Amino acid sequence: MSTTPGTPAPHIPQIRLYQQWLAEHRGLRFDDYDALWRWSTTELDAFWQSIWDYFDLRSPTPHTAVLERNVMPGAKWFPGAQFNYAQQVFRHVMPAHAAGFSAVVSRNEKGRHVELSWPELRRQVASLALHLQAQGVKPGDRVAAYLPNIPETMVAFLAVVSIGAVWSVCAPDMGTNAVLDRFRQIEPVVLIACDGVTYGGKDFDRLGVVAELRAALPTVRHVILHTNLADDPAAVDRALEAAQPCTAFSTATARYDAATAGFEPLWLPFDHPLWIVYSSGTTGLPKPIVHGHGGTVIVAMALKILHNDVGCSYAPNSWGERYHWYSSTGWVMWNAQTSGLLNGTTCVLYDGNPGGPKDQPDWTTLWRFASELGVTFFGAGAAFFANCLKAGVDLSTCGDLSQVRALGTTGSPLSEEAQNWGTAQFRQLRKAVQSDRFTAGPPQGESAPSGGSDPHEVGERGGDIWWCNISGGTDFAGAFIGGNRELPQTPGRMQCRLMGCAVESWNEQGQPVIDEVGELVCAQPIPSMPLYFVGDTDNRRLLGSYFDMYPPGHGRKPGGGDLDKDAGAVWRHGDWLRIHPDGSCVIYGRSDATINRHGLRMGTSELYSAVEALPEVLDSMVVDLEYLGRESYMPLFVVLRPGLSLDDAMTAKINGAIRTALSPRFLPNEVFQVAEIPRTLSGKKQELPIKKLLLGQPLEKVINKEAMANPGCLDWYVAFAAEHQARQPI
Repeated sequence: MSTTPGTPAPHIPQIRLYQQWLAEHRGLRFDDYDALWRWSTTELDAFWQSIWDYFDLRSPTPHTAVLERNVMPGAKWFPGAQFNYAQQVFRHVMPAHAAGFSAVVSRNEKGRHVELSWPELRRQVASLALHLQAQGVKPGDRVAAYLPNIPETMVAFLAVVSIGAVWSVCAPDMGTNAVLDRFRQIEPVVLIACDGVTYGGKDFDRLGVVAELRAALPTVRHVILHTNLADDPAAVDRALEAAQPCTAFSTATARYDAATAGFEPLWLPFDHPLWIVYSSGTTGLPKPIVHGHGGTVIVAMALKILHNDVGCSYAPNSWGERYHWYSSTGWVMWNAQTSGLLNGTTCVLYDGNPGGPKDQPDWTTLWRFASELGVTFFGAGAAFFANCLKAGVDLSTCGDLSQVRALGTTGSPLSEEAQNWGTAQFRQLRKAVQSDRFTAGPPQGESAPSGGSDPHEVGERGGDIWWCNISGGTDFAGAFIGGNRELPQTPGRMQCRLMGCAVESWNEQGQPVIDEVGELVCAQPIPSMPLYFVGDTDNRRLLGSYFDMYPPGHGRKPGGGDLDKDAGAVWRHGDWLRIHPDGSCVIYGRSDATINRHGLRMGTSELYSAVEALPEVLDSMVVDLEYLGRESYMPLFVVLRPGLSLDDAMTAKINGAIRTALSPRFLPNEVFQVAEIPRTLSGKKQELPIKKLLLGQPLEKVINKEAMANPGCLDWYVAFAAEHQARQPI
């Protein structure tokens, strides 16, 4: 297998290739990106059919329409077509392998290096799929996974969806209660789990959690255990013995016979359920969101390839592409990383802490990994780049990063300072590389680059690094705003609204505005929007999550399909957005009270369940002050039983409860003891008004005292807000 890419990739931006195809095959030419975007969001049938044709998506039966009815929710896409995510992946097995490229390359903190060839990926998927079928798993059954970001998780996912079962995964850094809040809702028939994980230089045994999950999930009738932590045969045997009855993952994927060679993923309806992901609101259990095979794939192709500019590893224009986006399996960016396989791209995974051991932080860890594995597209949460800036990382000490030609960010707004830091670092790296090449001259048999007349082609080697800053959501497994390699870059901004995404910023009157901060709405359906929520039989939770802020029909746009009086409302995403006159965009954080911590979204109710389970805590409230590009600051306010005070021991106990029930990622920055939590007359915690107060808005504009049960408690929060604002940098 080839271990390093060849020529830096791609030479020609993927979005330019698509526009050339539109001109040649559709006779469509656009003066600028804005015109292309407007066409894509008003001529939905023509745009999404062009994506189907451009990527040569296949179905054994034809579709009878692109968008049958333009309605939200409930849009019906590509009726009549059949699809399977794994079918699309398997198309690349032979050509990618013949070109010498791996499907997956992985490394963890301990240096365990794994490469899966495309044929081996297919064989393991087939073996596990047949094993699941032998256990009676049928299309529509749910399979739950408790696995980290490793190749085995990709194999398990593809095996599950190849037979029409529905996949759902939680990261092993999540505690038992948080996992059960998710998996209990979906009633899985199989649990695929690991014995433990390594993070920050420490091993974390998870066999106890696996036993708790099994005991609390009565629908699970079969368990498969991957011995991820065990590092010798005796340890493997002990882990498997402790988890009995179970099947070893290595056994379930070991089959190699005529049945595995002849295995083919099932053709399924275009909207057959693919996976269940979880996005939390401010109340109740996490929302179990179901996306479909076809809609997820077609949106992923448009996003990852055309906008993120991630090419096929064996295509001449993007030869040697190696795609990495650091993520845990608890974040939708794991799904985005896996989508690299849809286009024949080598996916490069890292399992562990990107900042190194807790006691000896090292923010060069991920960069050195990227250097050693030849990553070409390097993605991570915005917080990662901010931490590198703060730590004073010098990328020239991290090995050869000359193959990296794109940096991706998401999860929270990327600051102008962090983007400028990365741009300056890569500018110096490229100067050093160019100097070395100039001194050494071209390799024997090659001519020196002519300089050319195309700034994009020259810029791949000599220009500034390209930042692909994106913003979207678990909710629709995609992005609304992101990158375009053909457009100018402004530090701290995303370049454009994405094709097919009719995104607008609305003021308080529900009117679209430019150059003002408003609510992010999407006025047209997108193929990957949720099919439904599990257990939401009347669609009440779905409607309440995205479609209940504005009246049905208000702001809806005509486009593909049949738009009528029952078109429904626009999608309200829950983010603050500013669209600049040049089309670039800035996300200013959540417009609701949902926590968005280090790129992972969590409902406040989940944190309250953990904290208020402590007998010492009577009440609590948390707000996340991620706004105007500031780093996330999350204070937790607690009411303790009479006679108790918030000392170091109590703070540690509260943090321990959060760490155990949820994840260390959701620990507050500070904990404060208060006399009361502000509540409405109906008893609802006043999270959003207090958040706005702490962000500097005047009390009279954010809260109605007459609607409060305890307005007298506000004086403390007003004083706290003033103190907090005084600490903020100007």
